Amino acid sequence: MNASTKSTIVFGIPKLPARYGAWVMPLLLSIFMTCIVSLISTLKGIGWSPQFAHKWLAAWGLSWVIAFPVLLLVLPLVRRVTMVLVRAG
Repeated sequence: MNASTKSTIVFGIPKLPARYGAWVMPLLLSIFMTCIVSLISTLKGIGWSPQFAHKWLAAWGLSWVIAFPVLLLVLPLVRRVTMVLVRAG
């Protein structure tokens, strides 16, 4: 495998073109954030119980379905507000 091929493959999967970055970043962010928040919320709500995994996955699925489109809509505004609040490097 040459250096060119190595830089375009991650975990055996070809890397996406840069134009998909605007979709991949909110996708990953929404997956991780909803996973953590729903896990903590479900654990606090029902504790470790036999239904925990089912309830948590249901809560995670619902929260992700809402979070991903919201992130896509809000991210441009958040970027603009960030530029107002942070000095240019």
